[in-house]
Amino acid sequence: MTALRTFALPDSVSGTTVDRILGRQLIRTWCSDGIFQIAADAEQDRKIREALAASRRFFARSLPEKAKFVSDLSYSGYIASGEEVTAGEADYSEIFTVCRDIPESDPRVRQGWPCHGPVPWPDQGYRDTMKEYLELVGGIGEKLLKLVALGLGVEIDRLTRLTSDGWHHMRVLRFPARSATTERGIGAHTDYGLLVIAAQDEVGGLFIRPPVPGERRNRNWLPEESSAGMYENEDPWTFVAPQPQVFTVFPGDILQFLTGGKLLSTPHKVRLADRERYTMAYFHEPAFGATVRPLADEDDEEGEYIHYGTHFTSMFTRCYPERVTTERIHRDGRLDTLERLRLASVSNRAVN
Repeated sequence: MTALRTFALPDSVSGTTVDRILGRQLIRTWCSDGIFQIAADAEQDRKIREALAASRRFFARSLPEKAKFVSDLSYSGYIASGEEVTAGEADYSEIFTVCRDIPESDPRVRQGWPCHGPVPWPDQGYRDTMKEYLELVGGIGEKLLKLVALGLGVEIDRLTRLTSDGWHHMRVLRFPARSATTERGIGAHTDYGLLVIAAQDEVGGLFIRPPVPGERRNRNWLPEESSAGMYENEDPWTFVAPQPQVFTVFPGDILQFLTGGKLLSTPHKVRLADRERYTMAYFHEPAFGATVRPLADEDDEEGEYIHYGTHFTSMFTRCYPERVTTERIHRDGRLDTLERLRLASVSNRAVN
């Protein structure tokens, strides 16, 4: 079992020498281990435990009751075990996804922007607890991106400019106990976004794949290069042992794209344990309309780019082809609306 490096975040990040040293340490750790941990203080740990407890209460409801909390406007809400597929095989997790909570009166919803709409919260208590937790991890995400920018040697706000009005979201996952027929929770994959900040309970089941010299990591933002299932049964994999009062942090596909592969998106998978397990995976993201270009080529208007809203929508429609949200996106012609947003964003370069 490999011990993960754990760092304490400063109260603020302003670009001091100490900040720059810490930023370089974070980069080096990702490059060697693919993951690190951030220490949580007592108040942050309280919010972790309260969010996990509230999630346990939700998932303890009956399946017919949980299935009511699904939105046809956004990908927020309940996802039943087996609904999500990785590398052609059903995953065993139950999920409650929390995307941006946007009222139906919002102009973006009225204009038919895909993936925009209210979260179908099961009750006010769950809403309040999870929003408090999202505010906590959102602040951690902003600090980390400033430190990562300093560690990469670019302007302190180079990454946080992308995350202004960010499309931050979270997946709360419940895994059942393993059975006689399977121990697979989620198959090997990388995450599509910028930065992953996760908190897990004491049970454990997460494995990550550290960078391997000479090993190709697919560009998961390209449909023909999905990372799903890659190296699933090939060593090395690192077990992320549960520890109290920590967040685990690793890069997603967009950080790999931004850095030209200096930082690699971290493959991970979940194996079922001898009892049920809960985890919360938070994604600190660019704005829905952001145009993301590699740091080395940000002035090349003819170069490769990722329009985040198109990327997010593509990933979710691919993962959930039969979900009511996907059906409505196609039925209402919302991909045409998205294409107009993409063209306007690329033309204006408004957020990058």
